[in-house]
Amino acid sequence: MAWDKIQIQRENGEVVEAQAPIIISASRSTDIPAFYTDWFFDRLKKGYSAWTNPFNGVKSYISYANTRFIVFWSKNPAPLLPYLGYLREKNINCYIQFSLNDYESEKLEQGVPPLHFRIKTFKQLVDKLGKGHVIWRFDPLILTREISSHSLLKKIEYIGDQLYGYTDKLVFSFADIISYRKVKSNLEKNNIHYIDWTEEGMSEFVKGLIELNKKWNYQLATCGEKYHFEGIEHNRCIDDSLIIRFAYNDPILMNFLKVKLCDMPSPDIFGEIAPLPKDAIVLPNGKYVIHGNNQDKGQRQFCGCINSKDIGEYNTCPHLCEYCYANTSKEIALQNYRNSKQNPNGETITGR
Repeated sequence: MAWDKIQIQRENGEVVEAQAPIIISASRSTDIPAFYTDWFFDRLKKGYSAWTNPFNGVKSYISYANTRFIVFWSKNPAPLLPYLGYLREKNINCYIQFSLNDYESEKLEQGVPPLHFRIKTFKQLVDKLGKGHVIWRFDPLILTREISSHSLLKKIEYIGDQLYGYTDKLVFSFADIISYRKVKSNLEKNNIHYIDWTEEGMSEFVKGLIELNKKWNYQLATCGEKYHFEGIEHNRCIDDSLIIRFAYNDPILMNFLKVKLCDMPSPDIFGEIAPLPKDAIVLPNGKYVIHGNNQDKGQRQFCGCINSKDIGEYNTCPHLCEYCYANTSKEIALQNYRNSKQNPNGETITGR
């Protein structure tokens, strides 16, 4: 995505060119809410941050001058709670992709808070932001010698019962270990005896989940999956439809999303109402919208996300999950986290 480029002045006085994205992803690469919330909001107030390309090591700059929406990703977004008022003051809307898993007894996520704390956090965030602004993810679904498909469904059932009334959606994905060398390496390094999902195994799991969902009626969606399962949607984690529902009164954001605002059709002389176009989004003001194709072509093949600018960096998350795809090693992630604490107001997330 070619975002607008603007000139900014760094804190050292140097004038540089910066991308000025409208939608920020914070972040697929690390858990900014859990560990870098203070840093992020400090940079948001200062108007820019720096980002190091993981492939070529080149540093570039991101201006927040045009930012209208932020999608947060986290396993522990509790540190966001005190900052939500600031986002409202700045007229920046948001929602949170909350990976609320239960691998406590298997110790696959040793760095996350206890499950009961995370469930409480989910509810607190919904109370602050409103239902729909916090999306439940059970992601990834991992099979091991200790974790069966049945036990995963039991884990999901427990959390789903606790979140009933606080969410309308569950997003999940099947751990694709063979395709991700980093994940495979980390699991083997940590002596986790994983089992690969088969297409048949995934189909059986989905049948069980659909049966379980009869008591909740959650919207069920997969993230980045190539297989299609009846009754399951393909998710857009950075979702223009959701952003439109939350921020349809923001003309700049709507223009970026190529939104066309229309009046709801009136009944004809027979009292019939013409059907709305496919994918129309009904708004609460007697209007509906249709929008263009905003898909981010730079993501994985089966990713449905729209264009955004991710501001995180790999090898910086100290959750230290055993299956992590974002850290090459626990040691590197911890060292980068320590570096960030030595310079918590640095331009980059690592303080360097």
